[in-house]
Amino acid sequence: MRTIDVQEITRSVKEMCIEANHCLSEDMDNAMRHAADREEAPLGKQILMQLQENLKIAREEMIPICQDTGMAVIFLEVGQEVHFTGGSLEEAVNEGVRQGYREGCLRKSVVGDPIIRENTKDNTPAVIHYQIVEGGKVRIKVAPKGFGSENMSRVFMLKPADGIEGVKDAILTAVRDAGPNACPPMVIGVGVGGTFEKCALMAKEALTREVGLHEDVPWVRELEEEMLEKINRLGIGPGGLGGTVTALAVNINTYPTHIAGLPVGINICCHVNRHITREI
Repeated sequence: MRTIDVQEITRSVKEMCIEANHCLSEDMDNAMRHAADREEAPLGKQILMQLQENLKIAREEMIPICQDTGMAVIFLEVGQEVHFTGGSLEEAVNEGVRQGYREGCLRKSVVGDPIIRENTKDNTPAVIHYQIVEGGKVRIKVAPKGFGSENMSRVFMLKPADGIEGVKDAILTAVRDAGPNACPPMVIGVGVGGTFEKCALMAKEALTREVGLHEDVPWVRELEEEMLEKINRLGIGPGGLGGTVTALAVNINTYPTHIAGLPVGINICCHVNRHITREI
């Protein structure tokens, strides 16, 4: 049994919220650089170079990459041999978000009630997903999610007969409908299988996978590569103003499902696909 004081969780989440909002992860930074090299449209290349300059200024001057510093989404993989002390784990995570957004001077974007819409003034509560795993470590993934792209996300409850072609059509439909509203170039997270909520959760977590890493399952890897190529042929381009780089990556997660269903979740993220991982 390993003991962890929840104050360590708070400290890590605080630091991760600040870092994720000011410094794009290395995989995304590299993807953006390569996108500028690949873009064929002059205006698209100009936009990508401007985005690169924005990332440089944000990193050097500690200014948020984007004014929408997102709703904090936290994935926690908790080892079953871990015992937490010092208080509530969930409260500790939210306290980390609270401190991070206040000390980092990040925009507070969360309202306490979806209809009354009074701002909570500290960007809490976070959306927290827990998974119990083997071992004595805690793995934290912080993924601040802006809502320009979040609002463009979709769930399709397909029939089994729709098959892989139906999955392809669903992904392309979601991206076409998103168009410029998701601040391309995008990263597309996809969840195939499970249930209504499971496919959406898989799509969300797929966004945190390092750009360029593919699933080991052959058909999934092939689908990721095919969909990236087809999305980049749509012509939406950087900023939605036309070009050959509409998406930087398509990441697909899968899960077993019911004989009567084929759920597909598509979670779209903008070019500031913020994610950071730390292990305690």
